[in-house]
Amino acid sequence: MKLKRHRKNPIIEPRGDDWEALATFNPGVALKDDKIYVFYRAVGEYVNYVSRLGLAIFDKELNLIERKDKPVFEPDLKLWELSIEDARVTQINSEYYFTYVTTITPAPPFGIRKKFGIPKPEQAFSKCAVAVTKDFENFRRLGIVTPHDAEERNLVLFPEKFNGKFAALHRPAKWLSENLDKPEIRYAIFDVPGVIRESRKVLEPEEKWEEKKVGAGPPPIKTEKGWLLIYHGVDERDVYRAGAALLDLEKPWKVISKTSKPILEPEKEYEREGDVSNVVFPTGAILIEEELLVFYGGADKVCCVASCNVNDLIDELVP
Repeated sequence: MKLKRHRKNPIIEPRGDDWEALATFNPGVALKDDKIYVFYRAVGEYVNYVSRLGLAIFDKELNLIERKDKPVFEPDLKLWELSIEDARVTQINSEYYFTYVTTITPAPPFGIRKKFGIPKPEQAFSKCAVAVTKDFENFRRLGIVTPHDAEERNLVLFPEKFNGKFAALHRPAKWLSENLDKPEIRYAIFDVPGVIRESRKVLEPEEKWEEKKVGAGPPPIKTEKGWLLIYHGVDERDVYRAGAALLDLEKPWKVISKTSKPILEPEKEYEREGDVSNVVFPTGAILIEEELLVFYGGADKVCCVASCNVNDLIDELVP
């Protein structure tokens, strides 16, 4: 099956001449008080390529209620954060946990560097960090959870703890002493503050459309049949698509089933043309009754939404 794109796509585009002038993409999403809070990654200039989080608030019909004029979450230079990238939002009890990628050496993607003649910099490993808030205004940083000598992205938390610990999916590219042929999705439990030390494989590249790497998209959604995971896959031509998998409720590192074909792939102009062409990158998902809304970045430029009936998707996944 395929997700159906929303008629209002793209729902968020760059604006102004400051911090969100060039790109607004890869949104984390939360549903609170019948409002949809969309925390999008915003870029205002290419040379340093600093990312911040903006906030747009929608009603359940995706009518825009408010879009903040200033970032709601910015890099903290005291912590050697020079960029806040690709945030995911997970509600655990009354608190909202933000997992995000940070680096001390942010750099624009290859296409932008080539277009403007920006040299490729020496880049430090990207790390994943966690922050928590109750009101989307006051954030408390809980620290980087990636070990010093590892590299990872796409950290998402489960919406409940396992044996009193945080449970997460993450996507290492370099992990401690291990040499990974291809980036894969892994499962880990850990404390925050603290770092992830042990993890086990969940899903690795299998199909042609995901043969280069896979990574978790939005935080997993609990259903009666299992944890529903929307993830991204990248082929050898660097085309980003979205797929779905069902994970065991008690042992989330076990895959019950997954889609053999993508449920969303670049087709529209806003997905095919942008700062990185041919990208759909899912980062947020919410349930409104039986409708699953998947929020994604299009071509590293804009924010979009696609949807389906969640039961139809689960029926397709259940063996």
